[in-house]
Amino acid sequence: MRQVILYPGEDGFWIAECPSLPGCISQGKPKEEAIKNIKEAIECYVEALEEDNLPVPKIYSSCSSRS
Repeated sequence: MRQVILYPGEDGFWIAECPSLPGCISQGKPKEEAIKNIKEAIECYVEALEEDNLPVPKIYSSCSSRS
């Protein structure tokens, strides 16, 4: 799995970002939904890169959460 940064947003939603994929950001309420959503966003992002024959950034395996 790629590195994901998870932190609370101002509106009660959780924000999830994948730093190795610029602009790959999602959110959810509760935290579990944000995690599910960012996994889907990462999958779609990588698929789009592959379809366009663009390089896919390396995978980093860690997860952090600020609460």
